[in-house]
Amino acid sequence: MRTDRIAKPAAFCALAFFCFSPVFAAEAIKIGAIFGVTGPAAYLGAPEERTARMVVEEMNRSGGILGRRIQLIVKDSGASAEKAISFAKQLIDEEEVVAIIGPTTSGESMAIKDICQKAGMPLISCASAETITTPVAKYVFKVPQKDNYVVEWMYRTMNKTGISKIGVIAANTGFGNGGKAQLEKYAAKYGIAIAISEVYDANATDLSALLTKVNASGVQAVVNWSIEPAQSIVAKNMRQLKMTAQLFQSHGFANIKYVEAAGEAAEGIIFPCGRLIVADQLPDSNPQKKLMVKYNADYKAMYKEDASTFGGHAYDALTILKAAIESAKSTDADKIVKAIEGLKDFYGTAGVFSFSAEDHNGLQMDSIDMMTVRKGKFVFYQ
Repeated sequence: MRTDRIAKPAAFCALAFFCFSPVFAAEAIKIGAIFGVTGPAAYLGAPEERTARMVVEEMNRSGGILGRRIQLIVKDSGASAEKAISFAKQLIDEEEVVAIIGPTTSGESMAIKDICQKAGMPLISCASAETITTPVAKYVFKVPQKDNYVVEWMYRTMNKTGISKIGVIAANTGFGNGGKAQLEKYAAKYGIAIAISEVYDANATDLSALLTKVNASGVQAVVNWSIEPAQSIVAKNMRQLKMTAQLFQSHGFANIKYVEAAGEAAEGIIFPCGRLIVADQLPDSNPQKKLMVKYNADYKAMYKEDASTFGGHAYDALTILKAAIESAKSTDADKIVKAIEGLKDFYGTAGVFSFSAEDHNGLQMDSIDMMTVRKGKFVFYQ
């Protein structure tokens, strides 16, 4: 009797798996992914990797792509451009993937941009530097909003709040240097005077000396552009120095773990980003809300932590790639590219994408809003 009691549930589970798991007859579609799961960009890369695995699992349960199972091959670059280069070549030459999503950071994305372009390999980057898709390279796309959109949202907010003199600090990374360049480029257009503009080591653990120098310049606000733990360090150091200048962060701040790391010093930080992190605060009439709320709920249910903007980038990259392959009815690289360029009004977590041959980002200024931290939570800035 005991044997029967054990065998029946096992047999039932096997039958259930057989009944509800799709049967894939054709060869799997290989998709490569390069994420900084560990290292200085782990708050970005780890949610991307988890999201990618979750989304692919869900896609395979629903029949995969074109009736073929998806095989996701993830490489952890540790946010190293050198590793990203090595992994990109490996994914292209050895794994023969149909496309690559990622890398996590702008420096890595720029490091493999030409490799993918020369190999004819579709790349959908999860990084935001303007130079990833400007100028346009045939096989290279990205899903985060453009840096200049972020900068212009910041400057518009400063105009409304009477801020005209600022200090800029940025990490010495591709993302930091790209953001600093955009801040300097658009300052005059909005009547913003940059009194001081400095670059710091992305691995710095204390920025008090730099911030003392910035404070001495009499700025009304400090703009920090980075993705490293320095985002939390800047906030804590400014609080320790009793600085009264308003702290603005880039869209790289959109992970609640940075708030948790900064503690009370995060209160009142202002930053622009997409609406995923405040999806539950949107009116039901918002056409993106349902998608974003579902993604947030699915992610939290699976990983027991809040979703972030960065996991959303992996979601967008994968769903865009799936839609393109299905539209093209092919995994041919040129057909995938043409299909992505043909995607219009495609709803993602970062906004509503409409790509073209001239625009490989597909997002507009309205994909961004201003956020702040209130009582340890992200809320709309008003």
